[in-house]
Amino acid sequence: MGAYTIRMPKVAKRLGLGLGMDLPWGGEIGFMKDGVEGDTITPKMKSFFEKHRGQFSYLFFAFQPKHRNRLRAEDYYAAYDRLFAEVPEIGHRAFHHTMLNMGSLEPYAKEEIIEFTNRLIERYDLAWIVEDLGLWSLHGKVLPFPLPPYLTQEGLRACIRNIAEYQEKLKAPLCVEFAGFTEGSNFYIGDLDAFDYFREIAVETGSPVTIDIGHVLSYQWLKGNTGERMFEGLERLPLGHCFEFHLSGCQIIKGKFRDLHHGVLLDEQLDLLEHLLPLCPEVKAVTYEDPQYTEDGTLIAKAEPNFLRLQQIVERWAQG
Repeated sequence: MGAYTIRMPKVAKRLGLGLGMDLPWGGEIGFMKDGVEGDTITPKMKSFFEKHRGQFSYLFFAFQPKHRNRLRAEDYYAAYDRLFAEVPEIGHRAFHHTMLNMGSLEPYAKEEIIEFTNRLIERYDLAWIVEDLGLWSLHGKVLPFPLPPYLTQEGLRACIRNIAEYQEKLKAPLCVEFAGFTEGSNFYIGDLDAFDYFREIAVETGSPVTIDIGHVLSYQWLKGNTGERMFEGLERLPLGHCFEFHLSGCQIIKGKFRDLHHGVLLDEQLDLLEHLLPLCPEVKAVTYEDPQYTEDGTLIAKAEPNFLRLQQIVERWAQG
């Protein structure tokens, strides 16, 4: 892999199956503001944690801003303290960022974001940071969903500059996540191959990477690599840099791949995971992202069969 050093998270062994959760403010899943005791997770989430206690070896949560006009770490301490108090048995913690905006071409101030993130890293002993490689905002305006980076030489150079700065200044390793390419819900600009692009970024920055299985399949479907062709070209990904896999609920609708985060995993996602796990010597973590469940914390019925299959795949791998 060359003379550079990959800044892998300091994890000594395979962690196994982890849980990833998007935690907005005011929904059924996420944080609620009770005005008396401070911010806390919802009763529905508490039920899920209780029902699935012991099934997940690590937890990451996705950042949702509480305020749009300021970024202060102390505004989030009460909520995050209560979140981790609910799962004291989970020893490894990570943070899914949504503000790094690594695909940005335009210069932007990173100092406040870095300070905010480092304070969270120190307070919660976060083992790694992860964010989708792409555009989360343009000219200071937050996008409704992240777009892939500009697949151009200029876009590639900008990604490398941004990521290199974050890797230098963040107090935990940054895992760069392969972007989503869901046809019909986002778009991209440029004609560089996304797998080659992602590999060059990993090599040039020495970054560990996160491979979201749904994102990879979304790109394959966009290129027409469906069915058995979904395995084509995967060797061009930076497999030697892969630290983590993500799997979230996806669906194929009228031949189009949809990354819906609705909790139900496709057979294709699990097939691809089984294919890639032995090809990634440094991988330590597999994340089930954004489960959907009932009020008593039970996974929705459609999600249960492939969640069980995921558990079995990861258990075999973790013991291997």
